[in-house]
Amino acid sequence: MPWSEIIILIVAGFFLGFINTLAGGGSIVSLSVLMMLGLPAPLANGTNRITIAIQTLTSAASFKQQKVLPLRKALYLSIPAVFGSLIGSWIAVDINEDVFEKAIGVIMLFMLVFILYKPQKFIYGRAEIVEKPLNWKIYIVFFFIGIYGGFIHMGIGYFLLMGIVLGAGFDLVKANAIKVLIILIYTPFTLAIFLWNGLVDWKYGLILSIGGVVGAFIASRMAVKRGVVFVKWVIVAVILFTAGDMFGLYDFRQIFNVFLN
Repeated sequence: MPWSEIIILIVAGFFLGFINTLAGGGSIVSLSVLMMLGLPAPLANGTNRITIAIQTLTSAASFKQQKVLPLRKALYLSIPAVFGSLIGSWIAVDINEDVFEKAIGVIMLFMLVFILYKPQKFIYGRAEIVEKPLNWKIYIVFFFIGIYGGFIHMGIGYFLLMGIVLGAGFDLVKANAIKVLIILIYTPFTLAIFLWNGLVDWKYGLILSIGGVVGAFIASRMAVKRGVVFVKWVIVAVILFTAGDMFGLYDFRQIFNVFLN
């Protein structure tokens, strides 16, 4: 593998780890890079899970060290997500990709409006329900979020953040910590399924992970140090960028391809 490709993978991994730790949707960068370098989409999807597992291990450990990870509730919420992710990983449906991406774009824009105009509910959490036991309804929600995560994963962070903040009451910093732990717990199960089907390239995945670890570590430190307002604006920026790509305002893969050439 030429050095130019190694550098590209490490840089892409950094953005994946940084964006996914603070918001979500970082896979748009890593998947695009993997496919630009010649991996078929299913193989790129499986290979990407290696970096996601290692990156979330880094960020979850950092959040725990900084004492912002509510471990017990995070573990409870991860249980339905794991079962959902197993189902999602095995799902194979005939779906119109263009319509599906636009649907995700609409959800992201809805979240953007909610973040900007209802900050007291989404950014700062709901202190009145943080100490209460988790409602059975939230377990069902996280089961379906797990299905999505196992099936596609890209953008899963937004759904998890919304569920954690609105359903469990945590602010954005703690919600991010819980989010990465949930992804860390279910990703090895989905990775195993991709491995079983021969859809993982360890060489590309491990090189990508070098940047992912660095990006995740820096982002987790910045989230705690700078607080919920900083996390809010990172999420806003990523949503606008990702939604623009999904609505066809520009094609990130095409832009990246021009940059490579």
